[in-house]
Amino acid sequence: MAASLREMSKSFLRHTSHPNHCIPPAHFLFSRGFSSKLLVKGISFTSTEESLTQAFSPFGKVLDANIVRNKVTNKSKGFGYVTFEMEEDAEKALVNMNGKMVDQRVVFVDKARPDHKMAKNAG
Repeated sequence: MAASLREMSKSFLRHTSHPNHCIPPAHFLFSRGFSSKLLVKGISFTSTEESLTQAFSPFGKVLDANIVRNKVTNKSKGFGYVTFEMEEDAEKALVNMNGKMVDQRVVFVDKARPDHKMAKNAG
C-alpha cells in the first residue's frame, strides 16, 4: 500500500509541476489504476448486448457487453458492463459516453468496481 501511495504522489507531483497547470480532473481519476471495465447505468429495457457494443465501439475494441437481468423474468435491471481491450479506450468511453443517449435513454458511465465476493473466493 505504501508503494501505491508513493506512486500516486509521484504522479500528482509530475502533473502539477507541468508548465500547463490546468489539468483536467478526469486525469487524476485515471492515474489511480483504472480498469478496462465500465459500469453503464440507465440502460433502456429494450437495449441488447449488441446495441451496447455498437454504442461503445467507436472508442475502441469492446471485448464484452453484459446487461444484468432478473433471473426469473429475464428483464433488464437497467444497468450493465462494457469491457474494453485497452484501458485507454475505456477512459475515452467513460469521458465521452457519460450522459449520452443510447437507445433513447441517457446512460451514466462509471468505472466498474472489483467484485469483492470474487476476490475473497480467489484468495
